[in-house]
Amino acid sequence: MKQIQKIIWLVMGAACAVNGWSQLNQNKPAIGYVYPAGAQQGKTVQILAGGQFLRGAKDVYVSGEGVSGTVVKYARQFRNLNGDQWKQLQRQLREIVDQRLSELSPQQRQAFGVKEPPETPNKEAPEKDEETSVKLPDHPLLDNLENQSLRELAHRVYALRFPRNKLQQNRQLSELVVIELTVAPDAKPGRRELRLDTRGGLTNPITFQVGMLPETCELEPNEQLDGYVFNALFPSLKKAAVEDFLRAEPLELPVVVNGQIMPGDADRFRFRAKTGQHIVIDVQARSLIPYLADAVPGWFQATATLYNAAGKELAFTDDYRFNPDPVMFYDVPRDGIYELEIRDSIYRGREDFVYRVSVGELPFITRMFPLGGRQDTETVASIDGINLKTNKLTLDTASGAGGIRSARINDTKAVSNAVPYAVDTLQEQTEAEANDSIEKAEKVALGTIVNGRIGSAGDVDVFAFQGKAGEQISGQVYARCLNSPLDSILRLTDSFGNVLAWNDDYVLKDSYLYKDSVGLVTHHADSYLVAELPKDGTYYMHLADSQHHGSAAHAYRLHLTAAQPDFQLRVTPSSLSFRPGAIQPVTLHVLRQDGFDGEINIALKDAPEGFQLIGGRIPAGCDRIAMTVTAPAKPKGIPLRLTLEGSATVGDKTIRHPVIPADDVMQAFLYRHLVPAQDLLATITNVNSTAPPFEVATNEPVRITSGTTAKVMLKTPRKWLLNQLRLELYQPPEGISLGDLNVQKDGVAISLKAAVEGPPAGFEDNLIIEAYREFIPKDKDGNPTGPQRRNWVGVIPALPIQIVPEEKKEVLQKETLQSRL
Repeated sequence: MKQIQKIIWLVMGAACAVNGWSQLNQNKPAIGYVYPAGAQQGKTVQILAGGQFLRGAKDVYVSGEGVSGTVVKYARQFRNLNGDQWKQLQRQLREIVDQRLSELSPQQRQAFGVKEPPETPNKEAPEKDEETSVKLPDHPLLDNLENQSLRELAHRVYALRFPRNKLQQNRQLSELVVIELTVAPDAKPGRRELRLDTRGGLTNPITFQVGMLPETCELEPNEQLDGYVFNALFPSLKKAAVEDFLRAEPLELPVVVNGQIMPGDADRFRFRAKTGQHIVIDVQARSLIPYLADAVPGWFQATATLYNAAGKELAFTDDYRFNPDPVMFYDVPRDGIYELEIRDSIYRGREDFVYRVSVGELPFITRMFPLGGRQDTETVASIDGINLKTNKLTLDTASGAGGIRSARINDTKAVSNAVPYAVDTLQEQTEAEANDSIEKAEKVALGTIVNGRIGSAGDVDVFAFQGKAGEQISGQVYARCLNSPLDSILRLTDSFGNVLAWNDDYVLKDSYLYKDSVGLVTHHADSYLVAELPKDGTYYMHLADSQHHGSAAHAYRLHLTAAQPDFQLRVTPSSLSFRPGAIQPVTLHVLRQDGFDGEINIALKDAPEGFQLIGGRIPAGCDRIAMTVTAPAKPKGIPLRLTLEGSATVGDKTIRHPVIPADDVMQAFLYRHLVPAQDLLATITNVNSTAPPFEVATNEPVRITSGTTAKVMLKTPRKWLLNQLRLELYQPPEGISLGDLNVQKDGVAISLKAAVEGPPAGFEDNLIIEAYREFIPKDKDGNPTGPQRRNWVGVIPALPIQIVPEEKKEVLQKETLQSRL
């Protein structure tokens, strides 16, 4: 057992080191959750943002228009109230409860078992001796207690009931920021991204939803009255009467309920429904927080259970098709009160187990066809679902809005779920049955997108096309990434039925970089193959569901083309924070398609004045590389939007693609995913930089051969602190090391060494060099006051290197430092 535990810890430790800027992101502010994770149009709400390194939060930024916010306060989580604090809190609570009871009618007080009306607290009574008072933690749960109702007080005490010193330590949720958000009445409903600007810079984006329906937040306890809560607030009253009083009135539909699930928790709330209503219960949990680094499975796996008034289970669901967020459809058989339970599938819970559940006769699209259209071509899809007033949905195919988009039905009272669709430039045709064999194959020209469906269990769609000897052809299915339940399989055969190539689930080398999808697909169920045709003739592409399922919802878009070398790009992280004139690293991720292996050039497009990208070249064959962005020397008051674009030459054409901002997140201790963000934002603080500004003295890559050393000059106008400066390579390629730093007239000189058994000739990369300041603190008289300290102060502009062949070694050895400049 000890050996197994050791292996687990080793795996977890290795996972934490993969792909992360462990030092560069030290103390980087991060939001783990916001609660509630949404609000209705026209409302002002207070929300909590939980995370770490949030001290000094001063501004709130929400993407899109119509949502504004301010920071109310910052607080730290506390472990437990000590005995004196708990006694002090109980005294306050009893006084408030007595005040609330005094406001009730005599009949209510009698039902509670109050023998006589409690006296109204004398506000003119002298205050207690300050020396005997106990200071309570500064925490939102303990704020504004005197203005809370009995129901709200019970919720606060319930939240405090957990023995917090026994709960799992979660440093990533150890700090809180209270935010007030105002949503304009005409704010567009849907997903937004919320970021905080803190003392340490800009946080990661977190999802915040703007809705149209009335909203409420669940109040605990929402089952029977917890004994801990009862003893804290109502020890002398009749428990049954208190439970009946505190039990919330049934909700009127439609409604959105916001909640949090704590360990072992199950939230229950009641609602009224009428005979014949087609109720949709749509739970958002994983869609709010896609991945949890330290949980298995790596997200809040919500379940939904519906009961009648007698407690009989009527329906249960824990997902919707392949989506972990459950959706339930229920036809109400009779008028009455119904109860919905939300919990985690294995009874986990924590502050970031946040959910939003929409309940009512809501429009919900269950299938759409086709799953996209040709760019700048009018496309109207047929749809089906629940509570829909139309069976048609117009798709926006205008150029310039990206390859995968989303659409929904907009109503004056509610909007439907969003459904994704693709927009492409190829010609399109619709699959025609019956085409389930070579003999009945549907003819298709290469360079076509086929919109089709696996309409029934066991259905196979076969397409015939003409090919030439040596021709590279590509077959790619877009289905699961467009919310289709299809789990495709592709087979390429000749006219005799011989299988030339096949693919079931195409898993990319960097599997988290998945097509144009939203980064949430963990089961790569779409198929992709590239094959070289052996001779001229007719060939056949067979498409089926690998699990032999099928229905009208099992739609797909099949790209059948001659191989078209191409690429897609992501950049991480999506939030950058600078001191004036400082440098931050970013990582470019490449998805190469149809054999494309060439170099890609990255450029800042329409960048705000003063920003500069260094190292903006992705070498041939490279899938991931670091670059650096330099900020202007003057601070800016608001976040600035940066846009990166990649270009490459394929044949006689230049291909250009936007670089999609994303965040590299971990799932379940090990797996990593790139979750795209709406914007790449940068802030520049008004804090002076402590790092001297460096400039690499040459624009050429450092060329070095195995077993040799190359000199590099770094210019800087500042000479102060250079003798205290230490430089280190961050995650260098194996075999590349950094030598001593020598202070020169115009800056510093460093040496790079390539080991004999280091990277092979032809290897290219960008090196990221971190700068530290090492010093011994001294008093005013110059005497040491402690041991040597080390402060991280920044990074050097990305330094491109090339490992050149051995035959160039003598030429390089003759180069002097001056000639390199």
